[in-house]
Amino acid sequence: MRLTTKGRFAVTAMIDVAMHGTKGPVTLAGVSERQKISLSYLEQLFGKLRRHGLVDSVRGPGGGYQLARGAESVSVADVIVAVDEPIDATQCGGRGSCQDDGEHCMTHELWTNLNSHIFAYLRSVTLAQLVLQQKKPDVAVMQDHRLQNAPARKPATECAT
Repeated sequence: MRLTTKGRFAVTAMIDVAMHGTKGPVTLAGVSERQKISLSYLEQLFGKLRRHGLVDSVRGPGGGYQLARGAESVSVADVIVAVDEPIDATQCGGRGSCQDDGEHCMTHELWTNLNSHIFAYLRSVTLAQLVLQQKKPDVAVMQDHRLQNAPARKPATECAT
């Protein structure tokens, strides 16, 4: 089981729209350039996202796409479902006919429960949370910067008593 390019690109593009759409519609050409995703692929994805009510399109000069509702109310699961991304750990696609005789395999419930946990997690993560993560400074970079700019320390000396 793995998330395909379609799901990853859709989530990435939606984060981009959430980040850059605060001042108006975002062009897919801009998303394509910033995220290095094919424009024609983005057009396909955004058609699906629009049909599922996650984005609105604005025509004309200054047009593009914007979130149809607040970033805090759009979950990663919403995006993945909208682009028809299957995330399924079962062999049977969740149908329960894992084996040749149409019966459940011994691990069917395990993989079905995993699917439920994955989707519960993806439903709990919003675009707003992902935007905030993008805006946080990288702690390691900050620490490296502080070390480079810190005054040189003198070597420790023994205390005289």
